[in-house]
Amino acid sequence: MKERVELRTGRNGAVSVSVIAGHFATKHSHINYCVDMTRVKSELKMAREAARMFSESWCNTPVDTIITLERMKMVGSFLARDLSNSGINVNHDIAVITPEITDDKMLLRDNFLPYVKHQRVLLLTASASTGMTVASAIEGIRYYGGEPVGATTIFGAAFHNADVPLVKLFGVEDIPDYASYAPVECPLCKKGVKVDAVVNSYGYSKIV
Repeated sequence: MKERVELRTGRNGAVSVSVIAGHFATKHSHINYCVDMTRVKSELKMAREAARMFSESWCNTPVDTIITLERMKMVGSFLARDLSNSGINVNHDIAVITPEITDDKMLLRDNFLPYVKHQRVLLLTASASTGMTVASAIEGIRYYGGEPVGATTIFGAAFHNADVPLVKLFGVEDIPDYASYAPVECPLCKKGVKVDAVVNSYGYSKIV
């Protein structure tokens, strides 16, 4: 693992993520950069600014419910507030829920169903580099009778398998040599480069 590099966006660069070069293993892929989004997920001011930026993209989209994944509920709460304060959703009571994920499938208990069935649902997640998590969640929203109106993420790639509009704060284009590989096709593994850390929505754990 190499030193961190900060990427910033928003008013006066108020939203930042840390980018670390190396060899990392995620659930779905191997990647050559870890994008650490801990501060956006955990700090009030940064979460609020990220939500403000997201709301600018969705203020003219009707939203009844925001589904948050990957520890994004604080950002989702600020986003619901911002959307209900202006635009087409003004004074609308927007729900924010976090479903269970089992075997990569979204599971909604009966008490959550009214927030999705016949509702317009916006998906909010931290990372969408391969598109698999977003596509699975969109499929789940439709399975439970909801209408997915879009997906929004802190860091994402250009993919088209989710069939909804995607808004991101940072993209792979901000990291020029960013690459994601299926584990069996990873060139770093083939060269014998050891995995530096395992990465998931909670962060990363170094492999000693």
